[in-house]
Amino acid sequence: MTRTTDVLLRPLFVPTLLALSLGFAQQTSAAHSLELDSTHIEGRQASDPTAPSLAEKQAEFAHIPGGAEVVDAESYKNGRTSNLQDALGLATGVFIQPRFGAEEARLSIRGSGLQRTFHGRGLLLMQDGAPINSPDGSFDFQSIEPLATDHIEVLRGANAWRYGAANLGGAINFVSPTGKTAPPVTLRMEGGSFDYQRLYAAFAQDFGAWDAFISLNDYAQDGFRDHAHQDNQRYFANLGGRINERLSTRFYLTHVETDSDLPGNLTKAQLRDNPEQATSLALDQQRDFTLNRLGNISVLELDGGHSLELATYYSEKSLFHPIFQVLDVDYEDYGLRLTHKWQNDAGWRWQGGLDSSHGRAWDSRYANLGGHRGNKLNELHQTARNLNLFGELEIPLAERWALITGAAWQHQERDVDDRLRCNAFVTGFCLPQDESFNKTYIGRSGRIGLRHDLNEELQLFTNFSQSFEPPTFSELSGGAIVSENDAQKANTLEAGLRWNRDHLDIDLAVYRSEIRDELIGYTDPTRPSNVITTNADRTIHQGIELGAAWSLGDFVLRGQYLFNDFRFDNDETYGDNRIAGVPRQFLKGEALWQRAGWYAGPTLEWVPTHYAVDHAESLYAEGYAIWGLKSGYRPGEGLGFFVEGRNLADKSYIATTGVVANANGQDAALFLPGDGRSLYVGLEWRM
Repeated sequence: MTRTTDVLLRPLFVPTLLALSLGFAQQTSAAHSLELDSTHIEGRQASDPTAPSLAEKQAEFAHIPGGAEVVDAESYKNGRTSNLQDALGLATGVFIQPRFGAEEARLSIRGSGLQRTFHGRGLLLMQDGAPINSPDGSFDFQSIEPLATDHIEVLRGANAWRYGAANLGGAINFVSPTGKTAPPVTLRMEGGSFDYQRLYAAFAQDFGAWDAFISLNDYAQDGFRDHAHQDNQRYFANLGGRINERLSTRFYLTHVETDSDLPGNLTKAQLRDNPEQATSLALDQQRDFTLNRLGNISVLELDGGHSLELATYYSEKSLFHPIFQVLDVDYEDYGLRLTHKWQNDAGWRWQGGLDSSHGRAWDSRYANLGGHRGNKLNELHQTARNLNLFGELEIPLAERWALITGAAWQHQERDVDDRLRCNAFVTGFCLPQDESFNKTYIGRSGRIGLRHDLNEELQLFTNFSQSFEPPTFSELSGGAIVSENDAQKANTLEAGLRWNRDHLDIDLAVYRSEIRDELIGYTDPTRPSNVITTNADRTIHQGIELGAAWSLGDFVLRGQYLFNDFRFDNDETYGDNRIAGVPRQFLKGEALWQRAGWYAGPTLEWVPTHYAVDHAESLYAEGYAIWGLKSGYRPGEGLGFFVEGRNLADKSYIATTGVVANANGQDAALFLPGDGRSLYVGLEWRM
């Protein structure tokens, strides 16, 4: 399809669904208005199918025979709520560490995308069920506003198949409040160390059959380090409800403007001397983009427990990204997911369908002259096309026993048209070379799982699954022509339990993934901002995911523990070495006294041992322990506040790192310090 044809079709893509919805509405005459009102009242008891409630999602996730959790946004809004670590830091199985106290981070589940501390991969991130990821699989953290979230679905590994995701890590879905679930008015202000400030306002209205929600957010900070300024504005809105007794629809609108200065990596010596310093000033490294996104979800409820769900989206993004070169990229993405769902009173459940997405990127590259465009070095037109078919069936075997089977088929294309045929990636000047390529990846994978409800409190599960993950564009370019990377494939065995007894909740999973052609990234030591990706022949990811919450009178202890054993498997170069970039153990938690909206208590984050930052295991990052305190008052309505101190011992520590293949035991610019001692306060008023 030509770009001209795309331009003609783009304006028709999402409005087509609106026209369909209006067509149904016109078939409902004015004589049915009273019937619609009564239907709406009954519908509120059964919930809006376009926006299931937190309780409904928790009940649905209890049927998944594997790692899956629903995070209530109220659980993290009692302190500073700035980035995804604030929102997901206590979510079972999620490892997330910001690289300089801001939004870009190392985000990984079960070792997915380990070497990425920016422009993530290895997970499917979604906003209200529609992908945030570009069709090539990459995503930006700045697209999410944690405050404009009702709850977060975390589906680890193959447990994310319901969204068509067949990658190793799984999926995370950020679900927005609606006019029925949010307070009519929410006003919030946060401020604190490093010139941090955030203003947030949200308004919700229930119109009866329809409802609306809108949020506005302005956020800025200078950051703990030099040249780490952040300035973001995010606007979210949704409007939806029932068109008639069978059809519901909801539209979502997103606008994001984000500017981020990048301070760069430090050597250990630099970090010990002054962890606040920047190393990127000469190139004025930044990552700035503007995003506009329109999405829709429509649900048609049929007889016999059947329903059809159609999710569509269209987005445009413009990126200005001075690093070793100036990257000036315009993105255009659109897609749809059609899902058929069915369940009956006997316990049979089915969901399956297709997911299709199409993305284009016009990638222009220039010499970096102090953060400004110099001579044009290259122009790449990138196209990603995906078609995924997926299905999952739950079969009741006996009382309290269920078998879950699933299958998926993927067809993905990566196409690059090199318009200037000038590779300047390594040298900084033009080398005549055509970087054009076209690659197709076809994968088939299956899943089988078993769930046993031992009693009303204890559930046991196990499953075996396969995953298939083609590389992103950034993993198909760099250095010389690097377009030969294969898709990453894995077989994963998982077992665990969920235990909800009185005042104790436990979520435990043990897993082992045997991976072929893992997409392993490492930094080019001559250019620390470059990440080169290759396929490792065989690797193993295995570990333990433990999350727990324990209520003792007025005290609540919450936290998560990760044991990460990720290693090469008899590799020609690295033998059985551990894969670099992630600590073997990680513990994060809090212990809060809570009564009548008041709360107070300590927080803790602990990495007990050092870990390698190169695959040759010659250079290490030290473990650390940091602690803080939070307190406040959070009523259901009216004025609340919080006070939170972080890293109160003012410890200099390594929050996350880059990765190289072999450091030869020499210090290198791979280390990213965590924030020093900080204090934050906030006020919130809800009506």
